[in-house]
Amino acid sequence: MKMKAWINNEEIEFSEGETVLQAATRAGVFIPTLCAFMPLDHTPGTCRMCLVEISPGADGSEKQIVTACTTPLVEGMRVWTRTAEVRRLQRMQVAWIFADHDQDCASCARYGNCELQDLALYVGLRDNTCNGRFKVARPDDWSATGVVRDANKCVRCCRCINVCRRVQGISALTLDKIGTESGVGVAGAVRWAESSLCVQCGQCTLVCPTGALSEHDQIEQVVDWLDDPEIKTVVAFAPAVRVTIGDEFGLPAGQNTERKIITALKRLGADYVCDINWAADVTIMEEGTELLHRLSTGKGLPMMTSCCPGWVNYVEKLHPELLENLSSTRSPQGIFGSLVKTWFAREHNIDPEKLRFISLMPCTAKKDEAAREQLKKNGLPDTDVVLTVREFARLLHRYGINLPELPDGEYDSPFMAQNSGAGAIFGVTGGVMEAAVRTVYHTVTGRELEGICFEPARGQDWIREAEVDLGEKGRVRVAVVHGLVNVPKLLERINSGEARYDFVEVMACPGGCVDGGGTVRSKFNYLQFARDRAHGIYKIDGERKIRQSHNNPDVVRLYREFLEKPMSEKAEELLHTTYRDRKQAPRRRTITEIWRDVQLG
Repeated sequence: MKMKAWINNEEIEFSEGETVLQAATRAGVFIPTLCAFMPLDHTPGTCRMCLVEISPGADGSEKQIVTACTTPLVEGMRVWTRTAEVRRLQRMQVAWIFADHDQDCASCARYGNCELQDLALYVGLRDNTCNGRFKVARPDDWSATGVVRDANKCVRCCRCINVCRRVQGISALTLDKIGTESGVGVAGAVRWAESSLCVQCGQCTLVCPTGALSEHDQIEQVVDWLDDPEIKTVVAFAPAVRVTIGDEFGLPAGQNTERKIITALKRLGADYVCDINWAADVTIMEEGTELLHRLSTGKGLPMMTSCCPGWVNYVEKLHPELLENLSSTRSPQGIFGSLVKTWFAREHNIDPEKLRFISLMPCTAKKDEAAREQLKKNGLPDTDVVLTVREFARLLHRYGINLPELPDGEYDSPFMAQNSGAGAIFGVTGGVMEAAVRTVYHTVTGRELEGICFEPARGQDWIREAEVDLGEKGRVRVAVVHGLVNVPKLLERINSGEARYDFVEVMACPGGCVDGGGTVRSKFNYLQFARDRAHGIYKIDGERKIRQSHNNPDVVRLYREFLEKPMSEKAEELLHTTYRDRKQAPRRRTITEIWRDVQLG
């Protein structure tokens, strides 16, 4: 049943239970806020910024100041968002938030993109007498490889806690201590690197309004290598990078900037620019062969994808009983790094110790993957540094490179250059599954998959399942899941016998890599560009002349000249990996932690 109310004397319709903030947002009326964030429906009322003046009746009597995010609309309510008293109280509230906030903005990861600074502008704060009034040193933590924490910049909005619990189902973050000493903390650990829960997915960095949570910045190391004449650099970027970085430069969401990225990297000083998509095609050759082997033996089923490092961390830390189900095939980044330091170095006559592979990724967990001991040779990492999309964007700004103005470039490597549509769709949920189906179907039947696209793998449903008829191999049942909060639901279906699968794709981030924790963030709407980015990926696939991994001539050449065949002895050595059980014994929660959980819902 629709009801009526008024916001700034404009009549609106609303539904029962809708808050003032929800109705105002839907009506296009701006109300400043820090803690509320759509579409998470996260409205704890902690920042006290969304103040409005209301009167319950139509006569304008009984006015009071309330927070819009926690106040439900009622029939006939009148709301004012810009009265003198509302504006005075909002300015006061921003001033108090700044009272214990680290204002070293120049060195902050959110420099120029800070929602707290925006609020000060919105409410007209000019002279803040509260600066540093309650300054208490709170911890910063650079111990983790993917994400860093600076509690001195925390405004206690609790968005990060909410997204970790509700979107990822992990609860790795908490609010430490009380009063002015409180700030974002790591549940059950002092240092982030010691967390038994965090998978380094970085979704928390997408919703943090300030610089309290950010990616582990490695720009300086990359600049040093690009500037060193003794070092040869190979830079390759993931499929999702080309449809996400344009957001930073005002391009339409999902627009393919692949060719301009090549030019930008060359201007920065990269010696070789390649495409991770090529390694994605190699991943499919190995993973597809591995799947067929497991189907023949009946062991290790259902086989589960291993391309997503957040998911791999999740298995190692929370569900080690699934370790034997993980594909041993490395991720495209892991495969590319291994081949750069071997095949590529040999073909170009480069000493691997003088060669650096820099990977551009939409993912903070890829930094964690690059640091794995299993992905090193003779103590040297296969992947030397991972830059997120946000870091790459900052690097371009730093050197005055405006991406949209650049001419198109060409990959300059004689191999590792061609890419297929199958490699491109790795960037979206279901893409690894679809690419694998295209190749496995061809391997078994000798025919190409009719229509090429495997539609059941596409879409935004949290869990998708289908069957593939592989002729002599029978009907293979597959499933796709994205967003870690949905993994336990899938596992419950499997363990209860309700569902049987042969092959499962899991992506930690909702939507897959196009919404990874290292992508360009939106200030106003979490996952705002998810569908546009996915559409951009599928558009790339549709426009490629080569759309199957097994038809990539550079991949064919790799096996002919170097690896012999998928899962050969050399391929096993260079393109596969191992995992380990990292599950820790549960720690008993304190009474304070239990109380906070109740307060945060």
